[in-house]
Amino acid sequence: MSEHITATVVRSPGRLVRDPDALAALLTAYHLCTEEEKGNPVADATRLPPRYRAEIDAPRTAFADDTVLIAVDGGVPAGCLVVTAPAGGSAEIKRLWTDPARRGRGIASVLLREALAHCADGGVATVRLSVWRWRTSAIGLYERLGFRVTRSWDPREDLVCMEHPAPA
Repeated sequence: MSEHITATVVRSPGRLVRDPDALAALLTAYHLCTEEEKGNPVADATRLPPRYRAEIDAPRTAFADDTVLIAVDGGVPAGCLVVTAPAGGSAEIKRLWTDPARRGRGIASVLLREALAHCADGGVATVRLSVWRWRTSAIGLYERLGFRVTRSWDPREDLVCMEHPAPA
């Protein structure tokens, strides 16, 4: 499948998000979908919880210390992923999202591989993430890329916590 991927990744530290409007659009879709899946559908971004609106309204501020990856497919922002700044030898992947119209083309895999390479280059020992248990296709993707389920560090129900050791 990777021979069909046309996505490229734009790496950007949070302070330098190159296209905050594109990132905001991707994050809006992510948060609206997540709230709906959790049984809390909202009509638009203005009704999202404040912490999510803050990411959408000011991604440069929200991700100032993090690394933002944006996949561009045919000149169009197609997906995003945020890697938190390393702390205690680990970093966390957050906000992985692919535009539903562009799914099945390997964009999420490209973003994840770039994130893992970024973490390895930065000396990160462990990369972690959490995913809602009902996102079974995402869990399958994470497992194929070497993530393993681990003890939860997040008290919210329905989250699966996963870790990936740094490449040797």
